[in-house]
Amino acid sequence: MKNFKFSSLLLAPLFAVLAACGGGGGDDNKSSTPTPVTLKSIAVTGAQSPTMTVNATQQLTATGTYSDGSTKTMTGLTWATKSGAATVATIATSGLVTAKGVGKETITATSTTDSISGSYDLTVIAPWTQISSGGNQTVALKADGKLYSWGSNIQGQLGDGSSTSRNAPVTVSGNSTLWKQVAVGHQFVVAIRTDGTLWTWGYNKNGQLGDGTQNSSLVPKQIGTLKIWTAVAAGKSHVLALQTTTTTGTNPTSVSTLWAWGGNYAGQLGDGTLVDKLMPTKIGTASWNSVAAAGDHSLGIQATGQTLWGWGANESGQVGNGVASGSAVTAPVQIGSATWLSVAAGTAHSLGIRTDGSLYAWGVNASGQLGNSGTALQSAPVPVDTSTRWSQVAGGDTHSIGVRNDGTLWAWGSNANGQLGNGSTDSLFPVQIGTLQTWKSVSAGLEHTSALRADGTLWTWGSNTDGQLGNGNNTLSPVPVNVPY
Repeated sequence: MKNFKFSSLLLAPLFAVLAACGGGGGDDNKSSTPTPVTLKSIAVTGAQSPTMTVNATQQLTATGTYSDGSTKTMTGLTWATKSGAATVATIATSGLVTAKGVGKETITATSTTDSISGSYDLTVIAPWTQISSGGNQTVALKADGKLYSWGSNIQGQLGDGSSTSRNAPVTVSGNSTLWKQVAVGHQFVVAIRTDGTLWTWGYNKNGQLGDGTQNSSLVPKQIGTLKIWTAVAAGKSHVLALQTTTTTGTNPTSVSTLWAWGGNYAGQLGDGTLVDKLMPTKIGTASWNSVAAAGDHSLGIQATGQTLWGWGANESGQVGNGVASGSAVTAPVQIGSATWLSVAAGTAHSLGIRTDGSLYAWGVNASGQLGNSGTALQSAPVPVDTSTRWSQVAGGDTHSIGVRNDGTLWAWGSNANGQLGNGSTDSLFPVQIGTLQTWKSVSAGLEHTSALRADGTLWTWGSNTDGQLGNGNNTLSPVPVNVPY
C-alpha cells in the first residue's frame, strides 16, 4: 500500500474547489454591458433677445441634456414654427429665425430619433423709426404709423387721455396709424401726420399748443386745417415749424417757410418781439432746410447757402453770434459764413454739423457739454471733432450725444444721472458708448437719452424717476437698456 502525506490529502480537495469556483475571482473579471446614454431634454436659446423687430434675424441654438448629466450642442434637428405658418416668423434648417410680422410665435427643435423637442417663445414687434425725448418724457414712432409715449404725464403730455405717468409705452389717444413726425417740449408735444396736418397736446400756459387758447389738452387736437406742415421742433415752451409749398410752372420749386408760436419772453420765436403767440405766426419770408429748439433759444439752417441762423435767449452765448449777454436776440441772425448740414439745441448750448461732417458746439459749458475738453463758455461755434465725420447729434440739459458715420455712439458732458450711457463719470470730450456700429439716431431729454439702432430696436438710459426710460420700472440706468415693446 502506497503511503500519502497528510498535507497532500488536505490540498487535493482544496484545489478542486478553487478550480470549480473559477480561481476564486467570482464574476469580477467578466465584461459587463454598459448602461446606454439617452437624450432627456432639449433647450433652445437665442443669440439676442426673444423680442425681435420685423425683418430682423437671430441664430437659435439647441442644447441637449443626456441621462448621464452631460450636455452638448445638437445638430441635425428638425426646426419648425409651432403654428406651422410663416406669418410671424420663419426658421431655417440651421436654426436661423427671421421675423416676418408682428405677433407671437413658438419655434420648436425636434430630434426625430428620440421624439424629444425643445421650444423658444418669440415676440415680433414693429420696428421703431423715430424718437423724441424732452423734459422727463419720451415719444416714439413705429413703422406701423402708431405713436407711443411714456414718462412724466402731469400735464397730459403723453396724450393718452390721462395725467398718470407711465414707465412703459402707451399708445397716444386715437390709435392713429398716420403719424409722421413728432417733437417733445418740456411738458407738451407737437406732431405731424402723413396728410400734413398739425396736432398738439399737453401743457399750454404760453400758447405752445397753438390753438389760440391757454388751455392744456390730455389728447391730440388738430391745429387749423392746413395740410402743408412738414417739420416741427419744440423748446421749453415754444414751437418752430415749417410749411412747405411748391410753386407751379416749368421749373417748380419747393419753399419751406418758418412759423413759430408759444413762449416768447426771450425772443425765441424770432418775430422781433417778446410777446407770446397763441397761434402759428410766420417768421420772415426765407426758405428753411431745418430748425431746432430747446430751452429758450432757436436755431435754423436756411435753404439759400445752407447758412446757420440763431435767435432767442443768449446769456450763455447759445445763439452763437459771438456775444454772451442777457439781452434777447429777437430775430434770426446769421452765424458766420460756413455751410451747415444739421443743428441741435440743448437747454443753453447748441450743436451743429457742417456739410463736411465736422462737429461744432457753442453756449454754456460748465459740465463739458460742448465736448471741447474745457468748461469755458463759448459764444461762437468751436470744433468738437473736425477729423471725424458725424451724422447726427442731440443736446440735453447738460450733456450731448452723437452718432458718427460709422454707426458708433458717443457722449459727453454731465453724467450725474447716467445720461451718457458709459456707466462711468462725466466727460469733457466725446467718449464711445460700447463698441457697436449699428446706431442710427439719438435724442436727449433733460437727464435721459434715447437712441435707435439700425435693426429698429429702441434703447434708453439715464434718469428714470418718472419712467422716462420706458423699460417698465423707475430705476436709473447708467447704460443703454432695451425698450421691448
